[in-house]
Amino acid sequence: MKPLGAIQQAESSSKLRGTGRVRWWIVWTLFFSTVTNYISRQTFSVLAPVIAAQYHLTHTDLAKILGAFQISYAVTWLLGGIFLDAVGTRLGLALAVVFWSVINILTGFASSVFGFASFRFLLGIGEGFNWPGASKTVAEWFPSQERSLAVAIFDSGSSVGGAIAAMAIPLIALALGWRSAFVIAGLLGFVWLLLWLRVYHPLDRHPRVTPQEVAHIHSGQEVPSISAQRGPRRWILLARDRNVWGIVLGRALTDPIWWFYVFWLPQYLSDARGFSLERIALFAWMPFVAADIGNFTGGLVSGYCIRRGVSVVKARTWICAVSCLPILAGIPAAGVHSVYAAMGLICFALWGYASWSTMGLTLPSDLFPQDVVATVTGLSGLAAGLVGAVFTFAVGILVDRFSYAPAFLVAGLMPVFATAFLFLLIRAPIKSPIASA
Repeated sequence: MKPLGAIQQAESSSKLRGTGRVRWWIVWTLFFSTVTNYISRQTFSVLAPVIAAQYHLTHTDLAKILGAFQISYAVTWLLGGIFLDAVGTRLGLALAVVFWSVINILTGFASSVFGFASFRFLLGIGEGFNWPGASKTVAEWFPSQERSLAVAIFDSGSSVGGAIAAMAIPLIALALGWRSAFVIAGLLGFVWLLLWLRVYHPLDRHPRVTPQEVAHIHSGQEVPSISAQRGPRRWILLARDRNVWGIVLGRALTDPIWWFYVFWLPQYLSDARGFSLERIALFAWMPFVAADIGNFTGGLVSGYCIRRGVSVVKARTWICAVSCLPILAGIPAAGVHSVYAAMGLICFALWGYASWSTMGLTLPSDLFPQDVVATVTGLSGLAAGLVGAVFTFAVGILVDRFSYAPAFLVAGLMPVFATAFLFLLIRAPIKSPIASA
């Protein structure tokens, strides 16, 4: 005879299976958009040692090229979020992926700092749509207790895409030339486009969603789908909402950590550790796998806490607090002699960062109505991108004049301040002044 707890768990699992799986098909499609996004984004970073050697680029030149991406990317997080809230996710993401794929292909024809920076600027415009669109989709399609896992799934695509790029792009470049690597990476977006148009439709008119799944989604959504205020007043109230500023400041002080490791790790391995392109392919993927594990660690643990009765906001913020501890491991990474120890510390730091990031990306859908989730996410992305761009420029100057050590120090300490802002500013959804009654 089965224990009562086992029977209840089986009944709960059976009930969830009966609700349908369309929402999970959609979030896995978003996962693949993030994978293609990061393969395109990382192509230049992985090939930077080769391109820099061919065109005699300094670290300051590289910072200009990388920073051009971050500036346009940051602005598009905000404008793209507003655009997606206006036209919908299906059309908005489709146009964005086509745009960034074409630009990545064209990057293979650049031959100067200005050329690379221009194409990277345009790439950032297209890629800035991905996360606001994905966050908006999760808000529409998932109840609160499933959102952190859904965010972990699509956000983990950044780690998977980064790892694939670190391993595959060098091999393509060695076999076909570095320009061909940009072309091949860009073509992946068109494959994804076919999948997206097949899988995604809005919840209220999806041809394959069941009434049971719709009921399950609505039953677990604590925040109204429509704001009480419409028009310009809605944006004024957003600007005055402390939850908005908690999310904005939190992400502005954590995302630059990711940019630092994503953009500079291949160059760091080449400069400080003497790695060839082949050795970069062997090592540079490891931190992305650690980050992938971190995405799911944060998502699964916070979801478990919520199911055990912990409030949504408390579960998210305390996961952020705990995640700060492993991020600090990145500080000594630049000083250790062993490359294996350095990579281990970097992996541990990115594991913590990814757990924190999953919570940061989930909070907008926890705290705001669906019709402004992409906008709030975009505003936080704008702040994060601009701070990240400043940090990228600073790293280039620091490395040219000193070393990588100061950058590792700053990257380790920033999330401590980010988490402090979360605890000071974030409050439960009912406090949001734009939510309807």
